Amino acid sequence: MARVSWEAVRQALAGRSPEILRGCTRRAAVAIVLRDGPSGIEALFIHRADHPDDPWSGHMAFPGGRAEEGEAPLLTAIRETAEEVGLDLGQAELLGALDEVQAVRRIPIDLAIAPFVFRAPAGAAVSPNYEVRSVCWLGLDDLLGERFRSTYDYTEAGGALRFPCFRVDDKVIWGLTYRMFSELALRVREAMNGVAR
Repeated sequence: MARVSWEAVRQALAGRSPEILRGCTRRAAVAIVLRDGPSGIEALFIHRADHPDDPWSGHMAFPGGRAEEGEAPLLTAIRETAEEVGLDLGQAELLGALDEVQAVRRIPIDLAIAPFVFRAPAGAAVSPNYEVRSVCWLGLDDLLGERFRSTYDYTEAGGALRFPCFRVDDKVIWGLTYRMFSELALRVREAMNGVAR
């Protein structure tokens, strides 16, 4: 497969308004932050710190969180990214938005999450706060290929479900984060193949 280019990412996100979930009353937003790295375009992932009140405690995620009263989703993504990893997306290029996804914990939750894609400067530094255990930058070429693809067995209340995921060393990217990234990956693949959405 050819290397992912910024042109393909821009084409993947151009000319299409994201789908907004109308049935949810609570909103959240995340930032899918991309940058130029040593081996091509990279995406930023965070490893959430363990916290008893966080339903996604300890998971791999994109920086983001719940919207404050009356806050636009884009501003939520920018604010939460600054809080969680110290990255000022005001200095980044907004590339576009993906479809909102509904949060799920065994059943759908009244929470719509809006993903926004940014291009950060190549040397942009991150400084995680107490909500973040660690951060990592992963290459889009690897994430769009087969290298990290795997499955994750989720067990709860005596039942087990198997989900697609990425496995990178000891990190597992699955669930909402995997779903959001998969939409971006699908669009990028189509752009690289010259297919318009």
